[in-house]
Amino acid sequence: MALSAATIAKLGYRAPLGGPLGIIAGGGLLPQRAAASAQAAGRPVHVVVLEGFGNPADYAAYPHIVCRMGAAGRMLDWLRAAGVRDLILAGAVRRPSFLSLRPDAGAARLLPRVGMKAFGGDDSLLVAVVQVLREEGFNPLEARQIMSEILVDKPGVLTSVEPDEQAVLDIRRGLHVLRVIGAADVGQGCVVQQGLVLAVEAIEGTDAMLARAGTLQREGPGGVFVKVMKPGQDRRVDLPTIGPDTVAAAAAAGLRGIAIQADGTIVIDRPATLAAVEAAGMFVLALDPFAPEWAPIEHTENPT
Repeated sequence: MALSAATIAKLGYRAPLGGPLGIIAGGGLLPQRAAASAQAAGRPVHVVVLEGFGNPADYAAYPHIVCRMGAAGRMLDWLRAAGVRDLILAGAVRRPSFLSLRPDAGAARLLPRVGMKAFGGDDSLLVAVVQVLREEGFNPLEARQIMSEILVDKPGVLTSVEPDEQAVLDIRRGLHVLRVIGAADVGQGCVVQQGLVLAVEAIEGTDAMLARAGTLQREGPGGVFVKVMKPGQDRRVDLPTIGPDTVAAAAAAGLRGIAIQADGTIVIDRPATLAAVEAAGMFVLALDPFAPEWAPIEHTENPT
């Protein structure tokens, strides 16, 4: 169901004044929140629901169409006809194989401009998509330009439970791993328990990674889920995101905490998310991964 007016009023978000906003919507709550925020600020909203990811019923209150991912030509033509210039890409999407896209005529025209980045990691592909959208006359926005206070502004512990010394070591280890796989444009998250890397996030996405980590947990203090931006990531697309579902998956995996990047991770429905963390007895730590205290530990060989 679409969000009610009462729910919209409770969101507390403000969108900048402007013309129609286009939303290319995958799964999850983020595109719904963006639509409600823009509507509450008086902006007309037009939603392209990605087939197989977003639920069209969630956007019944807005003009919307359902498109498969390969129908980029239809998407952009529909948005142009609605007078849309500003748009955001929001929500969970599982990347298909290139051969399964079945591009329409418009997408076939655009694909050569994406080039070999279509075969790279998610970030390089999305940066290329953003560039093409700009060339086509659209203005891709960051989600926080539509929803104020969606990011945690400053580093700090957001819960009553704080990470202990072992958790801090696991977080530092996780950040080191993410610097490596992020530079290779692989993923934004990993799970570390007692120094052991139980899982790293790749194409399967966060929830599947957390479920896998739960099957690999060791005895003793639970692990930590670490999620930060990739090095040099474009902030307009695919920012790290957590919400109540993430917390439920982390708790089910036996984890005891979540570490996120301050001013770089979207927290959907923050009150509900933090309430779920408190109920699970976990912690959430927002951090600056570039701060000196999170630098990797230098390991030296023992003298013989």
